[in-house]
Amino acid sequence: MTKNKKRLDGRIQSKVFLGNYNGKKNYKYVYGKTQKEVDNKILEIKIAMKKGIDTAAERDTMGDWAAQWLKQKQIEVSNGRYVSYNSKLQKLKNLFNVPIIKIRTQDLQNEFTAILSENNTANGRYYSKGTLKELKNIAVSIFKLAIDNRVIDYNPAQSIRIPNGMRVSEKRSLTDEERSWIIDFPHRAQRAAMIMMFSGLRRGELIPLLWNDINLKNSSISVNKSVEFINGKPVVKDTAKTKSSIRTVYIPKILVEFLSKEKHEGLLVCPSAKGTLMSECAWKRLWESYLTDLNHKYGDFSNNANAMGKAPKSKFNPQKTELTIPRITAHWLRHTFITLMYLSGVDILTAKEQAGHSDIKTTMEIYTHLDKEYKQKSMLKMDEFLSGNDKKGKKV
Repeated sequence: MTKNKKRLDGRIQSKVFLGNYNGKKNYKYVYGKTQKEVDNKILEIKIAMKKGIDTAAERDTMGDWAAQWLKQKQIEVSNGRYVSYNSKLQKLKNLFNVPIIKIRTQDLQNEFTAILSENNTANGRYYSKGTLKELKNIAVSIFKLAIDNRVIDYNPAQSIRIPNGMRVSEKRSLTDEERSWIIDFPHRAQRAAMIMMFSGLRRGELIPLLWNDINLKNSSISVNKSVEFINGKPVVKDTAKTKSSIRTVYIPKILVEFLSKEKHEGLLVCPSAKGTLMSECAWKRLWESYLTDLNHKYGDFSNNANAMGKAPKSKFNPQKTELTIPRITAHWLRHTFITLMYLSGVDILTAKEQAGHSDIKTTMEIYTHLDKEYKQKSMLKMDEFLSGNDKKGKKV
């Protein structure tokens, strides 16, 4: 490679021909302290050009491509999911001004390491493994978008490591006892809880559900629309969450019998107190009231000095009653339905369709986890049996 003259600032300058654009020759200038440094930069550019990389986009930052990715997601996902993506991305804002071509795996790993030591100020707890996995998937998708547009040629986010010992966010099904609470205890939210637990409907699918969508003769529910909250207000979408979400769910006898006794007050199955679509605030108030009542009825107050071992006489006691039951969520109820399908021997393809999963991998992950969980429980029962026989002096 030919040597170039030094600039007044002492650096060596050279240029690389990139091609003709709009009838004009386009060059890229490179600078270095030594001729060897300049030659290496020229070689890197020529190698990138052979790979089809857009060398003119070297100033594009990670923030630029994060914005492009978010813009694309805004038309693909619900408003709630979009807000969640944007919120999680802010954890990587330290890299937003860095040219995306210069970001290495270790740069991202350092950010994840910093996040690990942070407290989630919303609830005072550390971020879960699930949250960090989702953030990694977001980063992988952003770099993949840049790769697809020939800005970079490898994905540094792919090799981010998330420690195995981290707390995993709890997504579980209800126990037999907890299910009995839902079945036996009357409350305005009971109808919603029963439907989610025995049909697997998401909260967004439950809120706009009409009585006309339920066919008790055929033991089925037609899921054909959903609600998303925008600024707390419900917005009905003509279709469900995804194409796979539009489905007919076949419900068990226990739910059929329960719904057949319920009064039809208007078109909506689970309306607000005013008979309209529930807002996000209305749902939260209803669910908090439900948990309070369940806690008052089934909670264990034996270690509560103020309650003297018993539930307070009134749930409206000025001194807030401690929540001693698990904080049951709509997702737990949906997970319970999938678990019941697993325990009933429903095949994985049918379970995918009934749950409305867009990807069978989601169903497989749940079924695989349940398979391990229940096999382990079976082996523990064997240990208990063998241990019990041994204590009684019987042969084992």
